[in-house]
Amino acid sequence: MADRKSSSSGGASSRLTVRRKERAENEAKKEEKPPKEGEKAEVNGTSVPAENGEAATGDGATANGENAEKPEPMELPPFEIITGDRMDPFFYKFQFKNVEYSSGRNKTFLCYMVDQGPGSGGFLRGFIEDEHVSSHAEEAFFQQVLPNYDPALKYTITWYMSSSPCAACAAKLAEILKARKSLHLSIYSARLFEWEEPEIQVGLKALAAAGCKLRVMKPMDFTYTWNTFVENDEQTFTLWEDCQENYEYYQDKLADILQ
Repeated sequence: MADRKSSSSGGASSRLTVRRKERAENEAKKEEKPPKEGEKAEVNGTSVPAENGEAATGDGATANGENAEKPEPMELPPFEIITGDRMDPFFYKFQFKNVEYSSGRNKTFLCYMVDQGPGSGGFLRGFIEDEHVSSHAEEAFFQQVLPNYDPALKYTITWYMSSSPCAACAAKLAEILKARKSLHLSIYSARLFEWEEPEIQVGLKALAAAGCKLRVMKPMDFTYTWNTFVENDEQTFTLWEDCQENYEYYQDKLADILQ
């Protein structure tokens, strides 16, 4: 310790001076009292009058807050449906993971392939992302990707979805399939969305009855979608440990619903 190593009288005198100075400063702080309302505050021994008879506050606003500026509300832009050819690999690994409890996964990612047959505009492929705020991805598909329907064409549509359709989307899809007889839809889902809810089960049954092929994504489907719809930089996709087990769990639940 520095103080213990010093043996000269000058060192002891210096320590005594420091202690007296600290004691004086502490006593000065005790004597300083906050000014009462209407009184003058002292700063470094100088009286500072409070404006309009009110005690000043540290941020320049008055004590009663009448003159304090209120922040203006920020207007956020509306959520938009996102479309593209290949998605971010981080989003894919998180959103498509077939876990039983999907906490934080409040979006729907829909990867699509559309074969319109001979004499059409060709083969369509890409993905759609929604925020569960505006149109859901299923509805946005028929608004942005396939807005027009030609009964002379034969449409074969395949979806790989991060979660199965909600009740409202399932009902809308069933109506579309009933109205468009030459449109065939297959939906492969990584997870079942709220499958325990009765309205979800009714919607999935109605969708299957309308001719839609419903299935849970197999482990090989995750590898395929990684290679087809993800900006993977040619990296090999590694399945998580319980991927097969979770697939079997969801597939059994879907089979029970559709039986």
